Amino acid sequence: MDDEEARTRLLDAAEALFYAEGIQAVGMDRVRTESGVPLKRLYRLFPAKEALVAAYLDRRDRRWTASLRAAVDGAPDPVAAVFDWLAAWFSEPDFRGCAFLNAHGELGAGPEGVLDVVRRHKAELRTLLGGLTDSPTAADHLLILVEGATAVATLTPGPEPAHRAAELAALLPTRHP
Repeated sequence: MDDEEARTRLLDAAEALFYAEGIQAVGMDRVRTESGVPLKRLYRLFPAKEALVAAYLDRRDRRWTASLRAAVDGAPDPVAAVFDWLAAWFSEPDFRGCAFLNAHGELGAGPEGVLDVVRRHKAELRTLLGGLTDSPTAADHLLILVEGATAVATLTPGPEPAHRAAELAALLPTRHP
């Protein structure tokens, strides 16, 4: 196994474990066991748990944002497409809310490398939503609706929180056609 395969296996295991069970609940030895990567290589690739968590979140950010962007690009009503995409995500059997807010909730004000990824993800989401509106205020409203729907769906999984948020988003006065 080369370093690229080891890195992928470690990130796959970290993502599955951290998202399902929480960052603090899962130790590096558990990630090593689940990935099948020797401990020495794990620590060579990720010298500290913070580095592994930041890499997991960074990779998740790229995939999550690309998937959402693909859903809205070219959609007849891109704002509605956001909430359709959320409804599908909230209905996935392993849905456990926003990985970024979960990480922030667990880790609080530290470690800085992880918080940088969380902040960047939320800024990218705000920028994506801003491209769907005629107004910075409407973009902020959309962000609040997306985040609120995600929080509600964490407690009551399924498409309904996204549908309710979509109803409110449809009331925003400054949307692109």
